[in-house]
Amino acid sequence: MDVELDRLDIEVVEGDAVQATVLVPQRELPGALFVHGWGGSQDQDLSRAREMAALGCVCLTFDLRGHHANAVRKDVVTRGQNLQDLCAAYDWLASQSHVDAEAMAVIGVSYGGYLAALLSELRPVRWLALRTPALYLDRDWDVPKKRLHDDPELVRYRNREVPAQDNRALRACARFRGDALLVEAEHDHIIPRQVIDNYAGALGKAQSLTRRMIPGADHGFSEKVAQRHYTDVLMAWMTEMVVGSRAAIAASKVRADKHARRTGVPA
Repeated sequence: MDVELDRLDIEVVEGDAVQATVLVPQRELPGALFVHGWGGSQDQDLSRAREMAALGCVCLTFDLRGHHANAVRKDVVTRGQNLQDLCAAYDWLASQSHVDAEAMAVIGVSYGGYLAALLSELRPVRWLALRTPALYLDRDWDVPKKRLHDDPELVRYRNREVPAQDNRALRACARFRGDALLVEAEHDHIIPRQVIDNYAGALGKAQSLTRRMIPGADHGFSEKVAQRHYTDVLMAWMTEMVVGSRAAIAASKVRADKHARRTGVPA
């Protein structure tokens, strides 16, 4: 994401002109990649993607393998395969000529939030939004994801403090240096608050961490009021991130230009 600053003369009448400065944002736009949860589909993200597109982001939604048209593989698909899906979707979006690969946002829900955290260590992510992110033990990586809930240890694991170094997703978050949004549901009976606390603790070195609770929401955000509240939180945060970044770059260009004019040293 960058801004070009140029100086020019605008002719008013023949032989007379005014001096002007034009600041032009680069043509590439931020990319926003949405990752749905287990049992969900890209349809759940389309309304938010539309709103984010209006903000000036190129948005991509997709269905993980084992879902929607590929639901026949739901019993056998693994975390590793779904992470491959996410990497492929990210790479496609980042490669588009109108996308700024240095300004990528990833928005993940539940299982999708867990995958998004893992992705942040494998690909450059500037903005990471996690809604009720799931957490799994590192073992049994190649076991079908659906069978992970048969492990009696999973519930206990999610209800205890987990150091970042002891979990792959949390380790990825501990290395994350961008801006993060962490959203929890007040009445979440699947992802306990301790999981959210574990993610928050792991994100301690992020450039910024915004944490929000959606009152009255269950894990699936089944009520429209909770869905709207979450959308408002997400859009407000993304607006702050994208607009704030553009404003900071423009201000930096103006300062550099003033310094160059004052000292005679090109910016």
